[in-house]
Amino acid sequence: MPSRTLPTFPQADVASHNTAKSCYITVGTKVYDVTHFLDSHPGGPELILQYAGKDVKEAMEDPISHTHSEAAWEIIDESLVGFVATNKVIDAAMKTDDPFSVLPMEPRNGKGVAIMKEANTGAYKDLKARDDAVMAGSEAENENKAVYATTGMSSAEDLSKETDARSDYKRHKFLDLDRPLLMQVWNGGFSKEFYLEQVHRPRHYKGGESAPLFGNFLEPLSKTPWWVVPSVWIPPVVYGTVLASQHLSIVSTVGHWLFGLAFWTIIEYTLHRGLFHMDGYLPDNRVALTAHFLLHGIHHYLPMDRLRLVMPPTLFIALATPFWYFAHTIIFYNWHAAVAAYSGGIFGYVCYDMTHYFLHHRNLPSWWKELKKYHMQHHFMDYENGFGVTSRFWDRVFGTELPPPPAPKVLKTI
Repeated sequence: MPSRTLPTFPQADVASHNTAKSCYITVGTKVYDVTHFLDSHPGGPELILQYAGKDVKEAMEDPISHTHSEAAWEIIDESLVGFVATNKVIDAAMKTDDPFSVLPMEPRNGKGVAIMKEANTGAYKDLKARDDAVMAGSEAENENKAVYATTGMSSAEDLSKETDARSDYKRHKFLDLDRPLLMQVWNGGFSKEFYLEQVHRPRHYKGGESAPLFGNFLEPLSKTPWWVVPSVWIPPVVYGTVLASQHLSIVSTVGHWLFGLAFWTIIEYTLHRGLFHMDGYLPDNRVALTAHFLLHGIHHYLPMDRLRLVMPPTLFIALATPFWYFAHTIIFYNWHAAVAAYSGGIFGYVCYDMTHYFLHHRNLPSWWKELKKYHMQHHFMDYENGFGVTSRFWDRVFGTELPPPPAPKVLKTI
């Protein structure tokens, strides 16, 4: 229950907090300062700023844009800074000889609440707006609430709320986030259907820290800071490019290098769709499920884990080796031309891993924000489509492109 010591804001004052430097929103009579959350919103701050200084209840319950989950509403509750006297509340206060039982503090019970009910101005509905909010999520029981069936979540905002490992495990009987995950998958006896359902319902672990994967000396090998990827692979790319240029013309070097870069985009799409998301072809046994979890399942299960967003060098070597032989098979006519193409392909991989990391963890320029929204749709709306990370080009070619997210309705101001 909110404290009655919180201030009551004039409505004009709330409306004036409508910029990125100070952004207030309201739900009925409650005022929330969400300035700190703007850059963390996966859809970008613009989606919140268009409602700055206004009531967001209708937008958050809108099934066209999407109904938000209980977790998303709880995130907002943490930002409560006060109350606003809406026109309906003021009308109710003016109908009594004791307006100070309603104003300026928020009436939660007693005489003030009774006055609001009796006034019949809609003030009581404003007062109860947050309490009566329609919520969606895996816990939702109302089938009319908007929930993304493929993820069990209503929005990416759910990730900002830490998952209670104990209650999550008790409820879903899947994985305990506080114990090594890989052996739990191996020993879990999960069916393929149950595993895929759960692994694609993202959890948020202790503010983005890494949950234990192996729980032994192998644990450090599973964690890779983003800067390791360019540090390890850019020097070989430079060396291979220079080596090729010493035996080829500039035009030939650049041409083969760009060919390798372009060819990487096909590999990226193929890996993401055919290997990482091999859900339809995944055998229903613990070997296959454990391998899937190690390769990619953990990323969809804990998508905000900063240290498991890029590929460890040891794993990429296993993938890069056949690519080396493939490049020399395709460009069989000139060894140095194949090296140039291979170097361009490895550079494409570096761009892919860096893009993937920054889509999850950085505020990006306008063009990249659209790519971020697209990738967030893949995680939180439809993991069976939208496999492109650096580009949606091959999604368009192969018919797996995600539609643009629905635009929220324009709110009516009070």
